[in-house]
Amino acid sequence: MFTSVDDVSARLATTGYLASPAVATTVFLADRLGKPLLVEGPAGVGKTELAKAVAEVARARLVRLQCYEGIDEARALYEWNHAKQLLRISAGRDETWDATRTDIFGEEFLLARPLLTAIRGTDPKVLLIDETDKADVEVEGLLLEVLSDFQITVPELGTITATDRPFVVLTSNASRELSEALRRRCLFLHIGFPDEELERRIVRLKVPGLEEMLAESVVRVVGALREMDLRKVPSVAETIDWARTLLALGADTLDETVVRDSLGVLLKHQDDILKAAAKLDLGAV
Repeated sequence: MFTSVDDVSARLATTGYLASPAVATTVFLADRLGKPLLVEGPAGVGKTELAKAVAEVARARLVRLQCYEGIDEARALYEWNHAKQLLRISAGRDETWDATRTDIFGEEFLLARPLLTAIRGTDPKVLLIDETDKADVEVEGLLLEVLSDFQITVPELGTITATDRPFVVLTSNASRELSEALRRRCLFLHIGFPDEELERRIVRLKVPGLEEMLAESVVRVVGALREMDLRKVPSVAETIDWARTLLALGADTLDETVVRDSLGVLLKHQDDILKAAAKLDLGAV
């Protein structure tokens, strides 16, 4: 998909995703080596958006597996359309069971879930396995099999192998440690909070109506909040939301009243808001 690291940076920028050199390099290598990309970091720093941006520039279909506690093989791989199978059995009461069984376990009755969808077909795809750390350990074993050979065995149909491997992005908020076996199969990328210059560029790109001086003030205040001992420090997504909030309020500068009244956009816990209101010194930032 990409010819060089600079090509990655330039093409991702056309989608509104400003990639650091480390991000651009790792994406290029994942594409060139055909390896899944494991992206780890705090929520809201652009891990999911990276997969979306790659899909957009590659003109590929984004196939997303959203992980959560309790997700199982049926939700990740495939399942059979039992209601449709029952209707087919009812309609063919005069048939032998062997004839009916051959029919009801065909493609028409197969419900492909994200992993099978990403493997089948020849159209380009980006497979996003989002918040992998929220899935159970058993699901990791399933991912190991799929990501090793890019094939899935359906007992009634046989083995389905990818003819064109998808570009795979796994994301993790590091809420639990992923297995070493899974990590070995992937290239690793950690996305943290951007430096002040990059975050200012991101804010200016995402909120074009914001004045340069106000964008600088927004980024400095958010940086000061991240240095505090808070339950949940503001992410890049919340920086952008706050910049849009200030624009909607018609604020030209940051003063104590504006900041105090809009802290709920940046911080999501009342004790964090109280702590920030008490400690934040706008004169120092």
